[in-house]
Amino acid sequence: MKATETPPVVTVTEPAPVSKAPAPDGKKKGGEGKVLNVFSHGVLIIWAILVVMPLLWAVMTSFKTDDSILSTPWALPDKLHFENWSRAWGQAHMSEYFLNTIVVVGGSLIGTLLLGSMAAYVLARFDFPGNRFVYYLFIGGMSFPIILALVPLFFVMNNMGLLNTTHGLILVYIAYSLPFTVFFLTAFFRTLPGSVAEAAMLDGASHTRTFFQVMLPMAKPGLISVGIFNFLGQWNQYMLPTVLNSDPDHRVLSQGLVELANSQGYKGDWSGLFAGLVMAMLPVLAAYIVFQRQVVAGLTAGAVK
Repeated sequence: MKATETPPVVTVTEPAPVSKAPAPDGKKKGGEGKVLNVFSHGVLIIWAILVVMPLLWAVMTSFKTDDSILSTPWALPDKLHFENWSRAWGQAHMSEYFLNTIVVVGGSLIGTLLLGSMAAYVLARFDFPGNRFVYYLFIGGMSFPIILALVPLFFVMNNMGLLNTTHGLILVYIAYSLPFTVFFLTAFFRTLPGSVAEAAMLDGASHTRTFFQVMLPMAKPGLISVGIFNFLGQWNQYMLPTVLNSDPDHRVLSQGLVELANSQGYKGDWSGLFAGLVMAMLPVLAAYIVFQRQVVAGLTAGAVK
């Protein structure tokens, strides 16, 4: 008679419960992130108010009379006085100054972008003796105060017969804007792929054709970005045209605004002055609104490879 075997007993142990509570460090980091976001958004809101409020106040004041500007400067206009704009545009010769500014800034902007992009492309893509020396010369031009060059620049322009002329002012604007343009575009051209230029050269394209038809279209974001910066600086330039251009027929918009402020002696045309200020601001605001995406794209291009 066989003894029956007792089956082994298997004991199943349940796993210990895993705590799902978040680590205290995670809570701390999340709280710090929220505080930082609130602080940064608050600073941006305050900065936006500081920037936008003067613009809105200038636009509002341009539609008010002189008496209401002095008596109730923060109140809304009782009605829109469009005659302020027509008076500033016609009687104060703002139309002539506006046209002169467009000619000077347009010519200098085209010359700056053309010469600056060519110099930047050569400095970024070609190795030759003195490459870094020339590059650092342009960098040094950015740190040189233009006010120190006004007196010798005046005599140089006078000896060359370029004083009180539109083309002379265009040349000065180009020379003034080239250092920053070359510095900006040199760094931008270095981020562009060199294989595209090599493929164009293998296909028989010359250096000139490769630059204008291949590399320059690829550098469009950078050109737009540096063009906006140069446009802002040249449009608002006051010191150079004041020293180098005293001819009333060739005055630019910044000089016209000063003349408008002093046109009636102790009785200033304040409503016409604010209308002229808004006229001077509109092209700059319009340019930035239209090209804001390109400006951001040009500043961030090449940051991530």
